[in-house]
Amino acid sequence: MDIKGRITKFQEFIRYWIKETDRILRLTRKPKRSEFDEVTRITGLGILLFGFAGFLIFFITQLMKMS
Repeated sequence: MDIKGRITKFQEFIRYWIKETDRILRLTRKPKRSEFDEVTRITGLGILLFGFAGFLIFFITQLMKMS
């Protein structure tokens, strides 16, 4: 494929990407306060659970090293 064909193909891809991005952005909306609070609580809980699991693994490995 020559350089003009590649440039044309790249331009078509950019146009398609912009069109699809615009379509998705038009569908989105700002979340309600209750939705935001729920997502924040769930995310915070997930972070705490993963942190606790990591701490337990660290603690167990430290105990195994001591014995």
